[in-house]
Amino acid sequence: MLAVTRLLMGVPTPGDSLRYGPGRHRRPVVVWNVTRRCNLRCLHCYATAGNGAEGELDTKEGKALLDDLAGYGVPVVLFSGGEPTMREDLLELVAYASRKGIKPVLSTNGTLITPGMASALKEAGISYVGVSLDGMEEAHDHFRAKKGAFREAVRGLRLSRDAGIRTGIRLTLTRFNARHVPAIFDLVRDEGLDRVCFYHLVYSGRGSKLRDWDLGPAETRDLMDLIFQRTRELNTNGLREVLTVDNHADGAYLHLKLREPEPARAEDIYRELLGNGGNSSGLGIGAIDELGEVHPDQFWRHASVGNVRNRPFSQIWEDSSQPLLHDLRERRKHLTGRCAVCRFQELCGGNFRVRAEAVHGDIWAPDPACYLTDQEIGLS
Repeated sequence: MLAVTRLLMGVPTPGDSLRYGPGRHRRPVVVWNVTRRCNLRCLHCYATAGNGAEGELDTKEGKALLDDLAGYGVPVVLFSGGEPTMREDLLELVAYASRKGIKPVLSTNGTLITPGMASALKEAGISYVGVSLDGMEEAHDHFRAKKGAFREAVRGLRLSRDAGIRTGIRLTLTRFNARHVPAIFDLVRDEGLDRVCFYHLVYSGRGSKLRDWDLGPAETRDLMDLIFQRTRELNTNGLREVLTVDNHADGAYLHLKLREPEPARAEDIYRELLGNGGNSSGLGIGAIDELGEVHPDQFWRHASVGNVRNRPFSQIWEDSSQPLLHDLRERRKHLTGRCAVCRFQELCGGNFRVRAEAVHGDIWAPDPACYLTDQEIGLS
C-alpha cells in the first residue's frame, strides 16, 4: 500500500503508524472475510463470492476470534466478504471489536447500506467504510453484473458520509476502467469523501482469469503519473487521502520520478519506503475466511496455514514451522529472476508472490505486474 498523499505531499495521513516508521507491523492487520454470500457477481472477485452461508463462523466463534485478536494486539480488523452487510450479526461483531480496542473498518459494495444501517455502523464504532467502485456508471454496472449498482453504491457512500463515518472509494484498475480515474477523483472531490484507494489487479479468485484485463507497463506508468498529478490537485484545499494498493513497484516508481525535480522529497520517500518494507503478506497482513481458515493475505485463499476452530489465530501466526509463513517472512532469500537482483528489493519486498504463482506456477518467480524497466532496477 502506497500512501500517495503522505509521500508526495509530505503531510501526515490516517494509518501512517501502520504503514511507516518504528514499530510498524508489530502485529498484523487482519482481513476477515466474514461471509462468502454476496448480492452481486463481480467479474474480478478474489473471493469467488456467491450464495450460501454453510460453515461460516457463527457469532460465538466470531467473538472468540476477536477476543484472541485483541489479546494478540491486532490493531485493525477489516470486515470484508463476499458482502459483509449480508451477515445478520455484522453490527454486533463490529461493536464487539470496537469494545475490545480493535479498530473495525468495512469493505462493502455499498448497495445494501440504508440510512438506518449507516447510523448503526457509526454507533457500533466503525472507523471507515470503503465502497468498491469499478469506474463510472456503465463500467461499474458491467463489472458488478447489475444494472443500477453504481447508483446504489454512490447512495451508500453518501449515507455513510452523512452518518459521520470516514468514507472512501476502492477501485480495482483494469484496461476497461483506467480512463475513468479522472472522474473518480472528481467524485471524491465533489462528494467530500475522505479517501480513494486504487487497487492493482491481483490474479486470484475470479480475477485469476482476467490477466489480459491488466494494464501493460507503459499504461501503468501513465496511469501512475496521472494519479500523482491528480493527488496534488485534490489536496490543494483540504486533505484527501490517496493510496495505491497491491503493486509495490509504485513506491520505487514515485521515488525515481521525483529524483530530478524534487531530490530532497525523493530521498525522504526512499527512507519512508525502506521503513515500510513493501509487501507484507504473511507478516504485516493476514486473512481469515468465513470458514476460519487462515491465509497469508486475502488473495491466498487456496493456501491455508491453519484454522481458528482448531487453534487461535495468534498461535497459528506465531508458528514458525509453517512452511509458507516461514518462507514469506524471509522471501528475499527465495526470489528468482529479475526480482532476485532488483535494487529495490528492500522497498518492495518482492511484490506479490501470489501473482507470480498464478502466472508462472512458482511463488518465487518475478511478479508479472512489475512495470519498472531492467535499467531502473539495476539489471542493465
